[in-house]
Amino acid sequence: MMKRLWLALSLVLAPGLVAQEPTPARPDTAEAERLRARIEARFSQHVQDKLQLTPDQATKLRASQERFGTQRRALMRQQLERRRALEDQMQPGVAANSDSVKRLMDGMQGGRAAMLKIEQDEDREMAGYLTPVQRARYQRMREMLMRRVSEMREQRRGQMRPRRPGPRQRPI
Repeated sequence: MMKRLWLALSLVLAPGLVAQEPTPARPDTAEAERLRARIEARFSQHVQDKLQLTPDQATKLRASQERFGTQRRALMRQQLERRRALEDQMQPGVAANSDSVKRLMDGMQGGRAAMLKIEQDEDREMAGYLTPVQRARYQRMREMLMRRVSEMREQRRGQMRPRRPGPRQRPI
């Protein structure tokens, strides 16, 4: 039963979470935002049911999810931009600008530290209204969802990526 619920939840949630990642050719749209909101609402309902949250806990958790989710998405967009800029710098056969690469690498490191801080701040806030067991279960549920979304993104990227003739280049 739990596996079927997660499968259904993943199938419903993942496409919208994939859609929230902006690409240069397709910026984030109002439709993607509506999808993200629906996904978050469904995930919140699933969390509320599985963790048996009180109405007060559910309200506080939704507020935390919104606040920290907004911060997390902004940081993820910045990291994506840095990653793309770094990939542009590291093109085979093109001399990379050392100063730009250093700035981008430092930015990536800072972004990872900022993401950890967001997670720590969110967990600290949730400790004020969730039990330790509820927090642990919530973190596990979110981790499982994000892993599944990541897998689906990779599958989608693989399907969208055109096949190039010749040997594959290894990433640097």
